[in-house]
Amino acid sequence: MSIIIATRGSKLALWQSNHIKDLISNHHNKEVKLEIFKTQGDKILDVPLAKIGGKGLFTKELEDAMLQGKANLAVHSLKDVPTYFPDGLRLSAITVREDARDAILSQKYNGVEALPQGAVVGTTSLRRKMQLLFFRSDLVIKDLRGNVDTRINKLKNGEYDAIVLASAGINRLGLSNSVEFITPISREIMIPAMGQAALGIETPDNHEDAKLVEFLDNTNANIETTIERDFVDALQGGCQVPIGINAQILDNKIVVMAIVGMPDGTEMIREVKEIGIDEYVGFGKKLADEFIAKGAKELLARAEEVAFV
Repeated sequence: MSIIIATRGSKLALWQSNHIKDLISNHHNKEVKLEIFKTQGDKILDVPLAKIGGKGLFTKELEDAMLQGKANLAVHSLKDVPTYFPDGLRLSAITVREDARDAILSQKYNGVEALPQGAVVGTTSLRRKMQLLFFRSDLVIKDLRGNVDTRINKLKNGEYDAIVLASAGINRLGLSNSVEFITPISREIMIPAMGQAALGIETPDNHEDAKLVEFLDNTNANIETTIERDFVDALQGGCQVPIGINAQILDNKIVVMAIVGMPDGTEMIREVKEIGIDEYVGFGKKLADEFIAKGAKELLARAEEVAFV
């Protein structure tokens, strides 16, 4: 009997699902098939994600397929996965992480610092917008939706001076030569999103399906993303609000960078912490509590009001 992976139909989603399909097939010597579903986030392309609202924009239809017994697992970009799961489902593996940084793509300019005064930069992410405008308040941020190819074509057609994408997606799709300049943005300038560059494998909450994918689970990625997801969960923020959180294991310590603020970059709370690896359990919530004490929830509530106008 075949193992069925529920997946979105975008090029990146298919790359990710085929990657996991090959790993499972080789490990278990079983036939693995993909079933493609269109999610709400795929259907609505003319509205910024923040204005659509809600959580699970890229996961709900895949989760429904698993709950209905039509699929054994789903492969997600972990940054798109809400911090809670419907009854009957679980996060069963987090894969080894790609480069978690964001990247700036341009036909003319090598990096954020090189952009001219008033340059037009494409991104729909409030997190990216907030940090770009804090670093360069002169930039003009213009919404950018569509799959990776669509976004790159809009850049090449001259609609933007630069666009921002996740380095992981560029690397996975082999797009490093697709435009003249692709420059990773340092975490000091732009803190990545929760879970960025890791794949989350979601399964029905049963031993058989969970056991299929347990070999894919990466300890370091699990530690890092546990901190990140706990932080966002405590702040009750989804991936569409201006929250950046990144934990990175370096030698025997973890460097945690976090930020929340207004989309226009005028107000923010930002912290950088260093902890031991054995301190990671509960640290995300502890850090979130520090942010809450500084007014983070009120700040995010105001940020959402602006985003949904």
